[in-house]
Amino acid sequence: MSNTYQIFLISDSTGETLDRIFLSLKAQFQNIEYKVNSYSFTRTENQVLKILDIAKKEKNPIILYTIVDNSLAKFLTNKSDEKKIPCFGVLGSLILNFSKLFNQKASHEPSGQHALNEEYYDRIEAIQYTMNHDDGNLLNDIGKSDIILLGVSRTSKTPTSIYLANKGFKTANIPLVNQKSIPDILKKEPQNFCVIGLTTEAERLVDIRKNRMNSLKETKTQDYTNLEKIKKEVQDAKELFKKYSWPSIDVTRKSVEETAASIIKIHDIYISKKNG
Repeated sequence: MSNTYQIFLISDSTGETLDRIFLSLKAQFQNIEYKVNSYSFTRTENQVLKILDIAKKEKNPIILYTIVDNSLAKFLTNKSDEKKIPCFGVLGSLILNFSKLFNQKASHEPSGQHALNEEYYDRIEAIQYTMNHDDGNLLNDIGKSDIILLGVSRTSKTPTSIYLANKGFKTANIPLVNQKSIPDILKKEPQNFCVIGLTTEAERLVDIRKNRMNSLKETKTQDYTNLEKIKKEVQDAKELFKKYSWPSIDVTRKSVEETAASIIKIHDIYISKKNG
């Protein structure tokens, strides 16, 4: 049996979480070769089926996933079982499962890439929290967030959140459709949370949304890519941020790293005022 394993990393977000955790995981096993196949923004059953069809054709396929939607995660695991493809959620007991699969004991030593210390586990906790609170999910415990990002669709909320999570910040992001999108607790106590708005130029947003729809071969209402409608979305968002005195960042010409750096500065100021 070949020692080369085809690793399929399936994420409903950017996939950065899987990349980092798998990097630490594979350092626990010696003399094992890997070929990694990454699939980010996997959010439909049709996408899952296409990936599994590819995986089934490979030798020694293994699936690792981070999918927040329980029904889609269950669909993935059930279909993987039917095709007899090992499939694991990355936040389970991965080292034990891989040890059995490879018939090799894990070294239980910190990997060369990440030291498995308290800071590392805090970061993993932040990543899990952020994934669970992506795109407006689990708003009932949003008070546990370090940072809350608001913005209309396609303003880089998810990748920015994941980047911040890898820095150790528990980050929730909420798509801004109208004032009803905002949890009541944020409107009642707007300054008791580190809320930051993300905005962008409407013209740029049209292109991003069209490219997004084309890449996923999905359709939305015409309003989603209508320039005048988007201008109103962006303006309404800016007025909302001003109403509640929430700082905002224009991400039009910023990389995720630049946006995150600005957010961290705002968070530091927020903490200083809170503790001052």
